[in-house]
Amino acid sequence: MQNLGFGGEDMTTGRSEEEIYRQARKIVEDKKGFYTHFAVYIGVNILLVIIWAATGAGFPWFVFPLGGWGIGILFHFLGIFVFSRQTSWERREIEKEVERLRKSGN
Repeated sequence: MQNLGFGGEDMTTGRSEEEIYRQARKIVEDKKGFYTHFAVYIGVNILLVIIWAATGAGFPWFVFPLGGWGIGILFHFLGIFVFSRQTSWERREIEKEVERLRKSGN
């Protein structure tokens, strides 16, 4: 059960329901983006292996795009599932920017 204060703000985190929903939605969109990226990676690399096999199965050149793109997939995975938590520094900086934008009227 949530401990809601004035204006629907969560008393334990200091964030409104709208902010929590927005952050949850962003997390889901980021995960969806990773799964799409990974599916395309698998599909394209299967196609490259088929092309390699159909053209005589000589030097396995497909390992270069597979490995290079695989490094990109690894970093995408780490960014979404391992290092995705917002740090207190990031939260403070966001709050500073919000306050600066409010003061400037933009």
